[in-house]
Amino acid sequence: MPITFTDQLGTLHSFEQNPKRIVSLVPSQTELLYDLGLEENIVGITKFCVHPYHFKSTKKIIGGTKKVHIEKIRLLEPDIIIANKEENTEEIVNSLSEICPVWVTDVRDIAMNSQMISDFGELFNCRTESKKILDKLTFTLADFNRFMTGKPWRKSAYFIWKDPYMAAGGDNFINEMMRLNHFTNIYEDRGRYPEVIVPKLRIQGDPELIFLSSEPYPFKDEDAFEIGRSTHHAKTIFVDGEMFSWYGSRLLKALPYFRQLQEKLA
Repeated sequence: MPITFTDQLGTLHSFEQNPKRIVSLVPSQTELLYDLGLEENIVGITKFCVHPYHFKSTKKIIGGTKKVHIEKIRLLEPDIIIANKEENTEEIVNSLSEICPVWVTDVRDIAMNSQMISDFGELFNCRTESKKILDKLTFTLADFNRFMTGKPWRKSAYFIWKDPYMAAGGDNFINEMMRLNHFTNIYEDRGRYPEVIVPKLRIQGDPELIFLSSEPYPFKDEDAFEIGRSTHHAKTIFVDGEMFSWYGSRLLKALPYFRQLQEKLA
């Protein structure tokens, strides 16, 4: 009798048994699958799936997140392909659906992140491993929230791209991580990833903190100088983009990183 599961877009998927052969199109979800003990089940990953490091030599690379090699994926004979609403395009999802079910996640906040981890536990029959990660997250989040109690909120901007300059807006996981850290995002109401005219930064929000992410664009010192001089008094800080934008089990590593960041800012 077939078993059915519903992904985070509300799509119902039917399987004869729990899927075994997995192709992952999302770096942070590849890391989660590994942490769930599913290394042997992962048959294909993107070139951006850099954690764990040894996967680049043990797993088949099937392209990037926005451009995949469909025939390479077909030859891997996957039972399921894991995609994400933000990372991958609807065109990719529709094309790959001809090969096998494409499970699409949608993670914009901590609750949706926990739902994804729980879903994977059911989908891949690794409920014990999933619960262990969720229990650790519950404990670590509660501890971090206690640590943040009483700390002031600071007006901030988080840059992700140059030429054109783009920042994290609202309704995405980066913004959720900013809120967790009491960073008031000056672009929260400007869409998900608004373009920013740097000389107008002072007028648009006058942030106290400007974060320059290590990915997807690797900002350099000259970028910090150009952006920093557009503000009255903002402090420009280089941050690890994976800690702010990778969901899944990466949040367990991000919380200690955020604590260190808060201590430096203090």
